[in-house]
Amino acid sequence: MSAAKPLSIATPGDCEIVITREFNAPRELVFDAMGEARLLKRWFNGPPGWTLSVCDVDFRVGGKYRFVWNGPDGVEMGMGGVHKEIVRPERVVRTEIFDQDWTGGETIGTAVFTERDGRTTLTTTVVYSSREARDAALQSGMAEGMEMGYQTLDAFLADQIAAGA
Repeated sequence: MSAAKPLSIATPGDCEIVITREFNAPRELVFDAMGEARLLKRWFNGPPGWTLSVCDVDFRVGGKYRFVWNGPDGVEMGMGGVHKEIVRPERVVRTEIFDQDWTGGETIGTAVFTERDGRTTLTTTVVYSSREARDAALQSGMAEGMEMGYQTLDAFLADQIAAGA
């Protein structure tokens, strides 16, 4: 299989970002790796030097989730939200808010998983409260951080496939 392509970002509206990323794995595996706490704990650690200290996920409609990462020098970043819609293995809609609220309030994220020839394309649309909040997210290093995480997910998925998952 060829290597996964880096993520791409588009801004189709004033308050939204669309992030697209391809993975060399079937969508059921990608979907589970991004929704199940037992799998998230194995790859969703943040940048090098960071750890995921809290990974609480009630993966059902109305269920809450909470993540806390700890970085160098005692830096902590936390976020959480509520799952609004889950259609396995096609779609997840959830709210999201960071503890530091650098996004200007709650966002709504919609993740759509499509598969072709054993490869999964993840298309995530994030709707922010304002254009300023969206632009701040774009300037925050979000894309680079997400791509680092997705590269870790690539390796995790490859290990799962090799193990016969």
